Amino acid sequence: MTAELAGKVAVVTGGASGIGRATAELFVAEGARVVIGDVDVDAGVQVADDLGPAAAFVRADVSDADDVQALVDTAVERFGGLHVMFNNAGIGSSFARLLDNDLSDFARVMQVNLFGVIVGTQRAARHMAANGGGSVINNASLAGLSPGAGVITYRASKAAVVHFSKSAAIDLAEYDVRVNCVAPAHIATGITNYDMAPVIRLTQPLQRQGVAGDVANAVLYLASDRAAYVTGVVLPVDGGTAAGPPANQLREILRPRG
Repeated sequence: MTAELAGKVAVVTGGASGIGRATAELFVAEGARVVIGDVDVDAGVQVADDLGPAAAFVRADVSDADDVQALVDTAVERFGGLHVMFNNAGIGSSFARLLDNDLSDFARVMQVNLFGVIVGTQRAARHMAANGGGSVINNASLAGLSPGAGVITYRASKAAVVHFSKSAAIDLAEYDVRVNCVAPAHIATGITNYDMAPVIRLTQPLQRQGVAGDVANAVLYLASDRAAYVTGVVLPVDGGTAAGPPANQLREILRPRG
């Protein structure tokens, strides 16, 4: 490790598992002190215990602004500041097609996936703006960049995260607060409940399965001083899916017939 985040303090929401946990672990390995927020108390406490004195856990539901503020306050009070905010917490939505979707999960998905990101950015940026700046990274999704059938509410929430993040990057630039997004795809986490193998084969140029650590590495870059001149970007972490389908699909389409 290269101590990319030495002296930095970070908050990671949804940090008890998946991409959040991988990011919290990487941040600590790179010298940061980290406040982990999650609704899963047992898992969150375990992650913080595993990471030692450089980590603290706070039970937080990001749909509650007071809970989010408590994460920021804990970072400042326990570790002396806040330099990096990774708004990672998110939930999935129904896979039902639009005509059959009762939209019963709409409010909760938007509260967690969108409001949680907006209020997380706001509360972190209030501290950062008064203390020399910082980096906010929001977890969007390839589903927020590429339209498709199914998971309509999830797609809408993540598309909104992308647009919000670009707008916030402009709004907060005068305070030296950078706001960027990662847009993962085909990463096995607790909310990915589909068979990825055929999707990867048909849509992803890099044919290996992505892991949470791939996203964590991208978040580390955006959090670090290496990205000091980077704001308002959306970084797909998707094995090339956003660029286009794999070459084997093109070869199949162009294969001579008869």
